[in-house]
Amino acid sequence: MNATTHIGIIGDVHRQFNRHDVTQFNQSDYDLLLFTGDLANYWHHEGLAVARQMARLDKPALIIPGNHDTLTAPQLLAEIKQWSRLRRWLAWGQPRRLRQWQRALGRVQVGGYSAHPVPGREDVAVVVARPFAMGGSVLHCQPQQQRQFGISTMAESAARLCQLVEQTSSQRLIFLAHNGPTGLGSSREAMWGNDFWPEAGDFGDSDLRQAVDFAQQQGKTVLAVVAGHMHHHVKGGGQRPWHLVRDGIHYINAARVPRIFEMDGRSVHHHIRLTLTNDGMAVAEQLCQVP
Repeated sequence: MNATTHIGIIGDVHRQFNRHDVTQFNQSDYDLLLFTGDLANYWHHEGLAVARQMARLDKPALIIPGNHDTLTAPQLLAEIKQWSRLRRWLAWGQPRRLRQWQRALGRVQVGGYSAHPVPGREDVAVVVARPFAMGGSVLHCQPQQQRQFGISTMAESAARLCQLVEQTSSQRLIFLAHNGPTGLGSSREAMWGNDFWPEAGDFGDSDLRQAVDFAQQQGKTVLAVVAGHMHHHVKGGGQRPWHLVRDGIHYINAARVPRIFEMDGRSVHHHIRLTLTNDGMAVAEQLCQVP
């Protein structure tokens, strides 16, 4: 078993992943890459273009689809507004778009209600939570969740995640989600706090919280919960924290958007480095300058 494992965490991409990222990650010492989703902005072809870049990665990689992945712009609006009839009608093409997206990703593995071993570590697994999450403890993309996973309610989603935790033989877990769990604050600048409603509030996912709590109740060690969705820059000003440790669990919000930006006149690409040893874990932001 490897004494040290290095995991790269790439937050919400939103079209910002290019050949420089492919080169840097392929030349890195990472044993695994985790993507929190949202490859596109609002158009499916944008996500396909990014996916084709990611397919050039040589490293083992795992992604959870976000709310901008395989949804059309009208479908995304219908999900936000919770227009039940329209969102069901607009979801008819999502299975086809998902197949296209998966093909474009090549060897990058797409997760959802699934568990995956960490390369070189029999004792650690990545548990991938509910795809297409949009926050607020609402089961978004219900037609697709029903077709793909047989999930039609948040209660069913929580039960499926807890069942997955119970069936996973690994005793040490890393959760990969698109949106983070409830319970980490209700202020607008909280890690998964609501910054677009005047009343603010906890915008995390309750099914993910139940799964994390269940894992601890089962005596398993939750090393980290990795997600994105709620961008670091808070609407109206300020920054939300991207990392905190609570009850021994590292919570990581990797959604630094845009993840490619200018600093001191040079292009900088953002990701997060997670170093796992037999004794613990270290987490650090990585700002990689393009030569």
